[in-house]
Amino acid sequence: MTANGNGQQPGAPLLELERISLSYGPVRALREVSLALRAGEVLALVGDNGAGKSSLVKVVAGVHPPNAGAMRWQGRPYAPNGPRDALEAGIATIYQHLALAPRLPVWNNLFLGAERVKRSWLFGLPVLDVPRMREEARAALRRLAIALPDVDRPVAALSGGQRQAVAIARALLWNAKLLIMDEPTAALGVRETAEVHALVRGLEAEGVAVLLVSHDMQDVVALADRVAVLKRGRLAALVETRGFDADRLAHLVMTAEAA
Repeated sequence: MTANGNGQQPGAPLLELERISLSYGPVRALREVSLALRAGEVLALVGDNGAGKSSLVKVVAGVHPPNAGAMRWQGRPYAPNGPRDALEAGIATIYQHLALAPRLPVWNNLFLGAERVKRSWLFGLPVLDVPRMREEARAALRRLAIALPDVDRPVAALSGGQRQAVAIARALLWNAKLLIMDEPTAALGVRETAEVHALVRGLEAEGVAVLLVSHDMQDVVALADRVAVLKRGRLAALVETRGFDADRLAHLVMTAEAA
């Protein structure tokens, strides 16, 4: 096989976790967890509260370095020193609260911390390039097939599904290749949940990987290609969702035993 432009072999895992362990003082949150995730795959992390889902997400997102184990990203060693390193590598996390500024317009939210600037005609000083940001915001949302009437509308006026679209579009503007999504349909209605499902399927079609954390087994069965069940910090099961319904998956979560 020939390596691609970033040195990764075609078909090779995008992200590899090898025997990841993490402790908070005397509390062992993760115990030798090994997983791999490929481009365009949706992998769900499920388990009871305290199973290690949030801890594993924080390791991948650069919030906490593991105490033991190793990670590889696109075939290369991956050891982020913080969330910014993860984002620059192409790993973006969308937390349940979305981290959006509700009073600011859509375009402003997409470019917080990454504003486009241009040289002004007066003294040549840099100023915000608002027309460019508006147009790029429209293009990013079109890419997700989400119709917003106006990118100048404040985020507070959007539906839950539209807010998820803004958060995803912001991640894609950072050229994210992996999105970590934390309970993306929590507190959403049926229509808004369907919008989020469509967003995730669109990402999958574009080759963007998704690490989905959810307690909703209906969501997991509808969206995930595989499911990783965590229990007491260990990987208790790793299964394909094909052939599972929500009840059977919930039963697996309850009965799977950590190795």
